[in-house]
Amino acid sequence: MDYQEQVGEIVANATFGDLIEFSYPIGYSHWGVYVDDGHVIHFAPADEGRLLKNVRTYLQTVLPVCGDLLIGETKVRRMPVAKVTVPDGAHVSISNNRHAFRPSAPDDMKQRCDAIIDEEFPYQLFTFNCEHFATFVRYGKAVCNQIPGRPKNKECETATHIFQDIVTSKGIHRDLFK
Repeated sequence: MDYQEQVGEIVANATFGDLIEFSYPIGYSHWGVYVDDGHVIHFAPADEGRLLKNVRTYLQTVLPVCGDLLIGETKVRRMPVAKVTVPDGAHVSISNNRHAFRPSAPDDMKQRCDAIIDEEFPYQLFTFNCEHFATFVRYGKAVCNQIPGRPKNKECETATHIFQDIVTSKGIHRDLFK
């Protein structure tokens, strides 16, 4: 099944709060959360001026798998699944079975999404990345299972607290994180 067919499967079958995994050919993945109507929220490049956009475009040409990561800034954006930038050979799927946690109630996930959308963050591959974001929305805990040599299903408390602080500052009750 080609990439566009995979996107079609996601749009046809995903429900709010599903973890969407964009698997890259090098063995790492980009993560987002399905929200509705063929859209996902995820870490995307932050707002940038013309010069930075040209630099990012060049880096993506030279290093198509990780050009965005080298810029170091990210913004949580809502966009169509089909518009998420991925390298050639990537696959996309619903991946709710990669973490050993029970999903939060949809209302709790929605409140987290609403609070964090459009926020900008520094991207840190090992301690604050797209998988941390997606798992925080779904489970209330920031977790990254794809870093070699790190324990699986272990909460990154620093990332969780950063996300929690933003959600709490916008008036969302802390019971969402239990």
